[in-house]
Amino acid sequence: MSNAMVPVEQISIMAQAVAKSGLFGMKTPEQAMALMLVAQAEGYSPALAARDYHIIQGRPALKADAMLARFQMAGGRVEWVTYTDAEVKATFSHPQGGSITLAWTFEQAKKIGLTGKDNWKNYPRAMLRARVVSEGIRTVFPGCVVGVYTPEEVQDFTPVERDVTPPTKTEAMEALNSIPEVVETEEPWEFHIPGKEHMVFNSKQDWMDTLLNLVQKVADSKLDAAAKDDKIAALKKANTKGFGRIGIMESSELFRRISAMIAPHMEEIELPKP
Repeated sequence: MSNAMVPVEQISIMAQAVAKSGLFGMKTPEQAMALMLVAQAEGYSPALAARDYHIIQGRPALKADAMLARFQMAGGRVEWVTYTDAEVKATFSHPQGGSITLAWTFEQAKKIGLTGKDNWKNYPRAMLRARVVSEGIRTVFPGCVVGVYTPEEVQDFTPVERDVTPPTKTEAMEALNSIPEVVETEEPWEFHIPGKEHMVFNSKQDWMDTLLNLVQKVADSKLDAAAKDDKIAALKKANTKGFGRIGIMESSELFRRISAMIAPHMEEIELPKP
């Protein structure tokens, strides 16, 4: 996996080509470009957004196969126990999240009103498999699927009717004034180094500083360029959840700074002190 950032101008050209092709469910260049920026922020080539994502009912959806591939690439394992049109059951495990066995049955889906659509009638096993994959990975290692669902799940979402009446000037000002300047969260910031115990910080800034400090150690070391690339790629993947929390803009800026810091020689990564 390459750490080279693709310029926004090139991503824009790719997005226009994807939207024009009519493939992948991306109807506008804006939809395609947004997903490509997400893919780049996660450490993947922007071109993979077209392969791994669909736009369903205006929502980005990560294909179940792509979701499972990311989980396995991040060290996760899955063992299929039952795989029929009536039930799909599997055991998911990950070094950082433990293990869980869960199942989805057609009767279970029927009770909550999912089976009336054609996909459930024609492909029940595939629909059950997608539900098991999404729930299992989201439970054991949510970092690699943060904020996204499978196309099968999105298709089952109930559309929400929205009031499109333009607000009055007074309503708009009241809504604007009600938005807090900063949204705080008490959830700690976990920083992961592949093969070592993770660290926990109380602030986003400490998480970002630790990442950049560790990248600088890699940049100052003596390993060859290929080994350096592998280490940085593994570090990004291990901290996917953190990148998801800071958002596309800050992730893109971090990736830019990381690319600028990388030197042609490397040495073994040492665990930084919090």
